[in-house]
Amino acid sequence: MTGEPTIAAIILTKDEERDLPGCLQSLEGVTSELYLIDSGSTDRTVQIATEFGAQVLTHEFVNYASQFNWALDNIRTAAEWILRIDADERLSAELREELKQTLPKLAQDVTGLLVPRRVQFLGRRLRWGDTYPVWLLRLWRNGKGRCEDTSMDEHIVLTGGQVCKIRGDLIHVIPKSLTDWISKHNWYASRECNDLLGRQADAPGDLAGPAGRKRWLKRHVYLRLPLFLRAFLYWLYRYVVKLGFLDGKEGLMYHFLQGFWYRFLVDAKLFETEKTGAGASSARL
Repeated sequence: MTGEPTIAAIILTKDEERDLPGCLQSLEGVTSELYLIDSGSTDRTVQIATEFGAQVLTHEFVNYASQFNWALDNIRTAAEWILRIDADERLSAELREELKQTLPKLAQDVTGLLVPRRVQFLGRRLRWGDTYPVWLLRLWRNGKGRCEDTSMDEHIVLTGGQVCKIRGDLIHVIPKSLTDWISKHNWYASRECNDLLGRQADAPGDLAGPAGRKRWLKRHVYLRLPLFLRAFLYWLYRYVVKLGFLDGKEGLMYHFLQGFWYRFLVDAKLFETEKTGAGASSARL
């Protein structure tokens, strides 16, 4: 990539031997450096990473934000751009080509790029139910971005500059299995419950762009609706109003589990805490 803008990709992992190869393969020819921040994998994750030429650093996991910011502080890279990507995500062929064509042409005041994420659930790429496109800031100039210090719904915040959108999908391939997906979302629900119960003045502020609008709607509309009813209304909005039913059986499963069951579980944990006075457990199952 001599003469072209260089990209360093950062991936946080623990026991990702199933998903990691697909992620790393999608980065070939696009990134100049690969950094894996591992939190104690016991499978072949580290071996796979080294086979692809990644530099592996080990650090104890507390939450995604602190782990990612630790990575930013500890990797030694002169790459012009930083790419945030998870092991179960892949760059589409179109996105790879767009990055190669677009980065060299960007003005210096452009410090971040929004990419559209598309969910692939049980092999089907979803289109409806307000799932696509979800615009995420995943690429930014080195030194211009940090991850918000929050347990859930963390985003990259830039220190300045302009943000542009780019074509081509970031594919989120889920789940490894429904059992794994449900277990992970039970863990997510506990973390989100604790975030909501402990929200104070130092909670993450408003974001710009699509992520900021979604956060505003969640805080000022969704969370002001009655407990439990809001989960049903949100599912109704996604599955009926936003045509989630057009995504077939896979869409039915995804929109119900992620749009109703997960949101209901968060409310249930909030209700449980109010009844018992004990915070939701954040231990990973």
